[in-house]
Amino acid sequence: MPVELVFDQTIGHIFVSRVAGNVINSEIIGSLEYGAAVLGIKVLLVMGHSNCGAVSAAIAKKSVPGQIASLYPHLQAAVEAGGGDVTASIKKNAQIQASLLSETSTVLRPLVREGRLKIEAAYYDVGTGQVTLL
Repeated sequence: MPVELVFDQTIGHIFVSRVAGNVINSEIIGSLEYGAAVLGIKVLLVMGHSNCGAVSAAIAKKSVPGQIASLYPHLQAAVEAGGGDVTASIKKNAQIQASLLSETSTVLRPLVREGRLKIEAAYYDVGTGQVTLL
């Protein structure tokens, strides 16, 4: 489900960057830096969702086509912390990626320290529609 619908918003009211597994890479960081520094976004929400295929694949470590396996290293810490449990790993991944954003971005880190930006992790249960801050 599109994030706009989860939060009962129309397109353009929420700045959305999507990537499988919520992994943080330079393109995602650049997009979020633009949102915060140029557009004035006040909150960044890294939101994992139930039954995430990327996390499930990283846990299974099965051979996959194309570049899908390139996500695995980015998800490894969450998979280990989740002890093989998909839901625990999804939640941990959202927390890890949110932390990485606030620690590694030279644009976002000062905004967080100055209190001008919050970076939070959340979990979206696709079945119930419930969003839980982590």
